[in-house]
Amino acid sequence: MNDHRRLGRELGLFDTDPLIGSGLPFWLPAGAAVRKAIEDYVHELERRHGYQHVNSPVLGKRELYEKSGHWAHYAEDMFPPMLVGGEEFVLRPSLCPHHALIYRSRQRSHRDLPLRVAELGGMYRSELSGVLGGLTRVRAIQLNDGHVFCAPEQAADEVSAALDLIEAAHAQLGIQAVRYRLSLRGEGTKFVDDPPMWERSEAVLRDILKRRGRAFDEERGEGAFYGPKIDIQIADPAGRESTLSTVQVDYYQPERFDLGYTGGDRPVMVHRSVVGGLERLVAHLIEVHGGAFPAWMAPVQAVVLPLSDAELPAAEDLVRRAVEAGLRAELAPADRGTLGARIRAHRLVPYQLVVGPREVASGQASVRLRDGSQAGPVPLAELAERSRHRF
Repeated sequence: MNDHRRLGRELGLFDTDPLIGSGLPFWLPAGAAVRKAIEDYVHELERRHGYQHVNSPVLGKRELYEKSGHWAHYAEDMFPPMLVGGEEFVLRPSLCPHHALIYRSRQRSHRDLPLRVAELGGMYRSELSGVLGGLTRVRAIQLNDGHVFCAPEQAADEVSAALDLIEAAHAQLGIQAVRYRLSLRGEGTKFVDDPPMWERSEAVLRDILKRRGRAFDEERGEGAFYGPKIDIQIADPAGRESTLSTVQVDYYQPERFDLGYTGGDRPVMVHRSVVGGLERLVAHLIEVHGGAFPAWMAPVQAVVLPLSDAELPAAEDLVRRAVEAGLRAELAPADRGTLGARIRAHRLVPYQLVVGPREVASGQASVRLRDGSQAGPVPLAELAERSRHRF
């Protein structure tokens, strides 16, 4: 069974240190390369689907979260305030209040809608130490988040478009959802007490799921405090479920922040996360792929293997040219063992470029794939093209 905690450390993807703290992993170079490849892919996917990218601070005044409703309904999951210059600041538990203020920072017209904004941003959850583990439950989350501000009559189409985006990304990443869940409000003060608002939001999400022919389960008590969610569930090798991607319809925060637009009343706020938090996503991908990532996201895409020291100058030149062509490439010189031993050590690398006397004479390299098959001489430009993600 692939356990991302074991594999992640063996492959040099991430680690932790008690001086940083529980639930606060750090990314090592290989893990940072995987993460950057995913970030670039999702950023471009969103751009192609009409999103504008923004950046916002990881802190906000306590008053911000009082206005958004987080302080009243979500404070137990937030870090305590920090007193700075007589003002209280809080590490944000979500990005939506900041995006509401970004929307409010300019006069908006009905012609501007739908306005789609997205951000890869940090958020922080005060998780108890007993539930923390690896990358799946952490206290600092890099969230692929986005919000669509739209007219009420546009909300259904924007929810469906968000699901299209999620399903396209899952297919590219090799993710298979185990089920779709319609997460509804539960009892108690955790949820905003406005039954008509909840019924209106639930109706939009339920209708879209039915229209798309998606089987789904309805579960009480799993919604956000301000509205229901479509949660797309994944499972680890042991069958433990978690939520990866979500879509939410929110009528609550537009009212709290007094959002508006000329030619209409209040926009609807559609929350969506295409791939969720990068920590949980990468944990799942480590287990799905067993560390043998698709070429476009592999931390090392090509390793150059000279047969002997005599081919070392040609091999070093090949690494340089591979890097210039856009590949993440490295050298495994002959002093690191036999060719067979070096191939085994780099068995997860998609392309293994062997350089012997014949290759030196021809100026090429013989490409061996990680499944053991031979691809023969392949130009570096072609390898680089093969290693790019597809849309």
